[in-house]
Amino acid sequence: MNSMSTLAYILIFTFLGSIFSLIGGVVLLSKEKFALKISHFLASFAAGVLLGTAFFDLLPEAIHEGEKKQVDVFFFTLLGIVLFFLIERFIHWFHHHEEPHEHLKETKLTVPLIIIGDTVHNFIDGIVIAATFLVSIPLGVITSLAVVAHEIPQEIGDFGLLLHKGMRRKKILIFNVLSASVSILGATLTYVLGSDLVERYIPVFLSLTAGFFIYIASSDLIPEIHYEKRRGFAIIESLFLIFGILVIWISVNLLGASR
Repeated sequence: MNSMSTLAYILIFTFLGSIFSLIGGVVLLSKEKFALKISHFLASFAAGVLLGTAFFDLLPEAIHEGEKKQVDVFFFTLLGIVLFFLIERFIHWFHHHEEPHEHLKETKLTVPLIIIGDTVHNFIDGIVIAATFLVSIPLGVITSLAVVAHEIPQEIGDFGLLLHKGMRRKKILIFNVLSASVSILGATLTYVLGSDLVERYIPVFLSLTAGFFIYIASSDLIPEIHYEKRRGFAIIESLFLIFGILVIWISVNLLGASR
């Protein structure tokens, strides 16, 4: 098969993967009133999804790839956490909040972090899809399906979380479409530069993204669960967090959605 056919497969499946991964979130947005009613629970689900993705998908793959390339995975994971802390501090400073303990104002500041983390993750997905297509077409197809399998629950969590943070439905859709399109950039760069060159940095990207996700879940979403004073809500939110973790564990282990 010639290189142009391979490029066509890469672009088509990366595009389709981006579209299909957004379907769950789009369906959620079509039921906006219902989604807003359960936004607290969706935020908890998102926390579980982020933690599950970091510990069951990103870090194991980063360790596997890092051993071959002699990359210190835990250094870059910690760097990701510290980097997002500094970004959030800059956002706080930029907004000049004089009342840093106002809960509703503070939670909205997490929106840029969520978008950045999701964008980096989508970029990695594009790299992985393209790299596997360069090995063989069947492997690329299987990998594309696996990416969609673990992206769908994450996108549902992200859409619900952004609704919970007060973002308008139209903006959520625009930001997520733009974020998803970054996977095409990652795929194209991998094809142009060659999988060997790009894959050299995959453990770094995976580790940084794991750090991003751990930070978002731990610094913003989990404290928000604790902030909820109503006992019934707190219990249900905790169960949704555990459910989010389980969904990712199932997608990685039973659906073969690991890289």
